Amino acid sequence: MAVDYTVIVVYLVGMLAMGWWGMRRARSKSEFLVAGRRLGPAMYSGTMAAIVLGGASTIGGVGLGYQYGLSGAWMVFTIGLGLLALSVFFSARIARLKVYTVSEMLDLRYGGRAGMISGLVMWAYTLMLAVTSTIAYATIFDVLFDMNRTVAIVLGGTIVVAYSTLGGMWSITLTDMVQFVVKTIGVLLLLLPIAVVKAGGFSEMKAQLPTSYFDPLGIGGETIFTYVLIYTFGMLIGQDIWQRVFTARGDRTAKWGGTVAGTYCLVYALAGAVIGTAAKVMYPKLGSPDDAFATIVKDELPIGIRGLVLAAALAAVMSTSSGALIACATVANNDIWSRLRGIVRQGEEGHDEVKGNRVFILIMGVGVIGTAIALNNVVEALTVAYNLLVGGLLVPILGGLLWKRGTVQGALASVAVGGLAVIGLMASYGILANEPVYYGLLASLAVYVVVSLLTKPTDEAVLATWRERLAGRGAPAVDEPAAVGA
Repeated sequence: MAVDYTVIVVYLVGMLAMGWWGMRRARSKSEFLVAGRRLGPAMYSGTMAAIVLGGASTIGGVGLGYQYGLSGAWMVFTIGLGLLALSVFFSARIARLKVYTVSEMLDLRYGGRAGMISGLVMWAYTLMLAVTSTIAYATIFDVLFDMNRTVAIVLGGTIVVAYSTLGGMWSITLTDMVQFVVKTIGVLLLLLPIAVVKAGGFSEMKAQLPTSYFDPLGIGGETIFTYVLIYTFGMLIGQDIWQRVFTARGDRTAKWGGTVAGTYCLVYALAGAVIGTAAKVMYPKLGSPDDAFATIVKDELPIGIRGLVLAAALAAVMSTSSGALIACATVANNDIWSRLRGIVRQGEEGHDEVKGNRVFILIMGVGVIGTAIALNNVVEALTVAYNLLVGGLLVPILGGLLWKRGTVQGALASVAVGGLAVIGLMASYGILANEPVYYGLLASLAVYVVVSLLTKPTDEAVLATWRERLAGRGAPAVDEPAAVGA
């Protein structure tokens, strides 16, 4: 295992070194939060794929393949579909707004007053997303070093907090690009073919497993529908995803770079399901489906390759964790704290703001690590996060982009009613039930439409400013150095 340990340690030290490098680049608010809005197609595609494919997509995706067969790909597949929809239909307009948060977009569209409550909901979502990613360190470090759960969470979380605090989005972009390469090699090029060969090939897999394992809809239509609601729509509106869109240097990069990343997600989804199916042939009686990834890596891969594949799993977790952390800190600072202090100033760029955002990443990071130590159930935490996001924010965000008649009163009512309905229904039906997001989303939509129609239309001057920003005109001044990753 000495070789495997060396691979992992070199990888972790490299992450910290990139954080130090990123610190030298992040000299303004734009550079620190959105990498100066100048990523080219190659870096944009790689980093976007890295952030959406985290531990749940890797370890969880293989686990679903172990449990359901090829139809276990649907969870990650719907993530890819959401990224494709965002990239093709919305990303160009989002990038042209030149904002930093989803709540700033809502204020622009509705004329202010929508940002605080939407910021609170988005903060809760990004916090829980960061927590679930941080909890996953325990699984990986347990396989690597037989490490205590708390120590594993603190170690992994500290590394992510360190490089994110040092260089902000520049550090995260560079580390995510490395993580994307490591995941591609480790999971797609190494683990996938080795798992299939070890299981005896597809013919042997079909002979050993029930036919339901090869039914593309075997996981169930209701489950697929729920995945679409939660993950496909979640990809359209999450701060962690939008903040990556803001890093694109232009419309074409946001659209076509995101399309490449979404297509990559579809391939990754199928790969995870196939690996899990192969693991079911080799280990038919594992205690938990989520043990499939670690078991097949530990028992079937040769020394060196095993370390690289475990580094790939660690990369998957770190990319999502760092992206969620900077999103959480950005929302906390720009949408909540600055509003409470009454110092919202559009378009300011400077060292003081960089320092302030660093402090918030550090504070949020410590909070995330502490919460991750206290919680045990990753699936429940992730479900709460996405239910709140979709139930509370999907309608006012998409309504603002697509329906001129939507008003600030309708948006506020939609966020409040949708969010409270989701919370109440989770308490009634259970956190993992499908009903909370179904009924919460319907309630949010009904209230948005009714209240918008009963209230005065949005002021035409506000809509005129909104249209100017959508067209890429009238945005605050930002740094415009040379593009990166062309």
